[in-house]
Amino acid sequence: MTTPGTLTVDRYNSIATITFGHPSGNSFPAGLLQELTETLENLGSDDSVALIVLKSEGDGPFCAGASFDELLAVSNLEQGTLFFSGFANVINAMRRCPKLIIGRIQGKTVGGGVGLAAACDYAFATEQAMIKLSELAIGIGPFVIAPAVERKIGLAAFSELTLCATDWKTAFWAKEKGLYQNVLKNIEMLDDALAEFTQRLVTYNPEALSQMKKALWQNTDHWGTLLYERAAISGNLVLSDFTKNALDQFKKK
Repeated sequence: MTTPGTLTVDRYNSIATITFGHPSGNSFPAGLLQELTETLENLGSDDSVALIVLKSEGDGPFCAGASFDELLAVSNLEQGTLFFSGFANVINAMRRCPKLIIGRIQGKTVGGGVGLAAACDYAFATEQAMIKLSELAIGIGPFVIAPAVERKIGLAAFSELTLCATDWKTAFWAKEKGLYQNVLKNIEMLDDALAEFTQRLVTYNPEALSQMKKALWQNTDHWGTLLYERAAISGNLVLSDFTKNALDQFKKK
């Protein structure tokens, strides 16, 4: 049975901080992705919330992506499409949310976690926050998160990140390409900078912030269809002999 993980919401001074956690590198089983989607939708319609911060538990990885245990359990196209739709739901919820979402990226980030960072409207990271898109190495691809990541870092950088599927890119590479806006030496400095930034931002006109959010995400309405089409591509690929063999080899390590 997959460990469900945890998700909490703390509120302070019109700022809602969502904290997710899971013992497997803060990865996301399907239930936790659904909970995050619903939480974002609820906070988006809450007039007492002006700003959202997205973070994960601990001082290790920010997010290891989707649950590998659930990936291994996929046995048909319907299951596969549903599995990969989890991050599509979250990214679309982040895109549609009328509140700006600020990411706190304290450590290594893989796969769907990179998609989460990309779907944030602004991101703070530490020097330890390296990124990797390893999907091609197991016979699938980062199809669902591709629009979000490419929107932030551009096609050339996305191509490099995707095709070099076994290579970690540094936090400074991610900042240079536009995924992160600030890279701090450690978590303490990250939290200080994040607090200063959010406390200032929350004093601005809420309507101006909401309109700015719309402007930042213009021309993405088609993602409501696109990301699920991409989920079906990955759902089909995960059933291929190549991917099954790659996953078998991973299990034996």
